[in-house]
Amino acid sequence: MGGERSEPCNLASGVAGDCCAIAPTPGPSLKGRGVEKYMRYLPLTDTDRQEMLSVIGAETIDDLFIDVPAEARLSGTIAGLPDHASELAVERHMGALARKNLSAGEAPFFLGAGAYKHHVPASVDHLIQRGEFLTAYTPYQPEIAQGTLQVLFEFQTQVARLLGVDVANASMYDGSTACWEAIGMARRITKRGKALLSSGLHPHYVSVANTMAKFTGDALVHQAPTLDAATDIDALIASIDKDTSCVVVQYPDILGRIADLTPLAEAAHAAGALLVAVVTEPVALGAIKAPGHMGADIVVGEGQSIGVGLQFGGPYLGLFGCKQKYVRQMPGRLCGETVDAAGKRGFVLTLSTREQHIRREKATSNICTNSGLCALAFSIHMTLLGEKGLRELATLNHGLAVQAADRLAKVPGVTLLNDGFFNEFTLVLTKDARDVVRNLADKGVLAGVSLGRLFPDAPEIGNGLVVAVTETVTPEDIETLAAALEEELA
Repeated sequence: MGGERSEPCNLASGVAGDCCAIAPTPGPSLKGRGVEKYMRYLPLTDTDRQEMLSVIGAETIDDLFIDVPAEARLSGTIAGLPDHASELAVERHMGALARKNLSAGEAPFFLGAGAYKHHVPASVDHLIQRGEFLTAYTPYQPEIAQGTLQVLFEFQTQVARLLGVDVANASMYDGSTACWEAIGMARRITKRGKALLSSGLHPHYVSVANTMAKFTGDALVHQAPTLDAATDIDALIASIDKDTSCVVVQYPDILGRIADLTPLAEAAHAAGALLVAVVTEPVALGAIKAPGHMGADIVVGEGQSIGVGLQFGGPYLGLFGCKQKYVRQMPGRLCGETVDAAGKRGFVLTLSTREQHIRREKATSNICTNSGLCALAFSIHMTLLGEKGLRELATLNHGLAVQAADRLAKVPGVTLLNDGFFNEFTLVLTKDARDVVRNLADKGVLAGVSLGRLFPDAPEIGNGLVVAVTETVTPEDIETLAAALEEELA
């Protein structure tokens, strides 16, 4: 269940990236090269291999690697790695490894910080496994990819409405890469190279941005958060100057705090900069105001919460939307609606002049893809919910989170940091939260994410514990966590 690959090359055509303009075949074609048949994607026999080698003029498979230096080639099997085993033996081995994991559904689960455990209806997984969805590739042939394009068009519409923006693309890899793409987009628009990153921005998003900025020269200004109920909005406003391309703020932030972004947007715009809002928990937008409605120019996020399971960390789904006037600088694919020669409604890849693939110097992104199947899962789940269902889901999340926060705040040695939150909040403990999380995990309780793990270079916030409460948490789970904390902090 991953994103689509970048465009492959059909070496027979001599044109890189144009494979999708050629009618699909059951497998690699050798027609016209002395072999009048198609090779199927099945294990090859020695005869098959020899036939293929004869067509390209090679005697042995080793001849294909003649340009690889001898010292770089394997002389035999890899030491310590089993050569092969029976299917039964492999299943038993992998099952034994899997049993060492404590999965999200097997214990009281309060982890969040960018990846959330929500209930995904069985119908979502059933529908995305239909063959026309599961194996569909890049929709470069619009006349035969109308279904794929329509799905993506509807996904874009849902995302744009959810984020409060004019237009959204067909998705990105995940929230962190979408965040970096927004910073790069702001640089192109403003012609400036300094981005202010909120202390409340997820540190993994910051890490991705720092990695990419090494290649672009962008200056990224960021520091770790403090254990304070107030956000750093005022500090960000004070830091905006003539060199600022954008201000990046998470909403709700890594500590679960929620701020009105309107003053920040106004300050950024007054200085000629853009406001980039990051949403890691889109379910929150069923209860709180969309960033786009508070002046955010670009809104990005992680779509995993809706339709996509935790999946041990991925694949996930990047959301990306912006104001209409910036659409030509937006990375990724964009599906549009049109009318064909017969007057019938149709769908196309719009604003897609292929700069991403051929005219790379004009590219808006080095990501030439979208997480198509995850986007479909998001869209199906969102469709099943509808606006009413999303608001009810958000209300349920918030209500349970309030219940949990009230109960946990009564535990001796626990202080609730937040004065407002959605379904995620921060507790300040009397000891290092990393030790507490580890000890509770050994007892079968997944208590949350420690700030010491998220910010290893900021020991002053090491006692902070980020707790997420979704609709999957029961009152019994809350009581179990409270009892475990009481014992641990006694």
